[in-house]
Amino acid sequence: MNIAVCIKQVPDTETKIKIDGAGTFIDEAGVNFVVSPYDEYAVEEALKIREAKGAGEVVVISAGPERAATALRSCLAMGADRAVHLKADALDRTDALGTARALAALLKTVPHDLVLFGRYAVGTDQNAVGVMVAEMLGLPHVSAIVKLEVKDGSVRAEREIEGAREVYECVLPAVLTADKGLNEPRYASLKGIMAAKKKTIETRDLASVGLQPADVAPRVVWTKLELPAPRPAGQVFTGDPAEAARAVVKALHEVDKLI
Repeated sequence: MNIAVCIKQVPDTETKIKIDGAGTFIDEAGVNFVVSPYDEYAVEEALKIREAKGAGEVVVISAGPERAATALRSCLAMGADRAVHLKADALDRTDALGTARALAALLKTVPHDLVLFGRYAVGTDQNAVGVMVAEMLGLPHVSAIVKLEVKDGSVRAEREIEGAREVYECVLPAVLTADKGLNEPRYASLKGIMAAKKKTIETRDLASVGLQPADVAPRVVWTKLELPAPRPAGQVFTGDPAEAARAVVKALHEVDKLI
C-alpha cells in the first residue's frame, strides 16, 4: 500500500511569538519550527499501517518555503520512506485554498492508495486543507478520525461527536485527517535519525505540477496581526481570613460584576 502523508511546518507551541514590523505576520527570527502535532498522528498511523501489512511505502509531502525541509527530515527520522518538498516562494504565506491546490496538483503525480493529513495545522487552525484536497482529487474523505481499520480496498474510520462516535466506511483511494487519540506518535530513534540523513528529499516546483504562482495566490489575506492584550496583575488579599473573604466578595460584586 502506498500512503502519502501531507505535513506542515509550524511554530513550536512553546515558542514566544512576536509580530513583525509590518504587523501582518509573525517575526520568524528565533522561532523554533516543528511538524504540526496533528500531522505527527497522521505520520504515525501511516507507519503503523505499513508495518502491519509488512510492505508498502510512506511518502511525506510538504508545500512550503525552504525551511520546511527540516520538518520532512523529522518525518524521515520517524521512519517514512521518502519525502517530496513542493518549494515555492508563492506558498510561503498563501491561504488554505492555495495550499490545497498545490498539494492536490502534486498528489496527482505521486502514487497513493491513501492520503493522510493532520486534522489541522496548529499555526492557523483552519481545518480546511485536507477536505479541500479530497474534493479537488474527487476522493472520499473522513475528517478528524480517532480510529482506523484498513481492509482490502476500503477503510473503516471512526470520529468522535458529542456523546458518541460516528463510523464511516469508504473505498480506497481516500483522504483522511487525523485527530488526537488516533495513536501515540513515536520518537525518532538514533538509528532513524542517522538513516534520515541518507534519504533524499525530492524537490519540486510549481511548474513541475502544472501550476503558476497565480494559481496559488491567496484569496484571504491577513491585514493585521495582534498579540492578546496582557492580563492585568492579580490582587492579593491578606490579613484576617474573615475580612479577606468579605473583601473578595465585595470585589467580585462591585468591581468585576461577577456576582
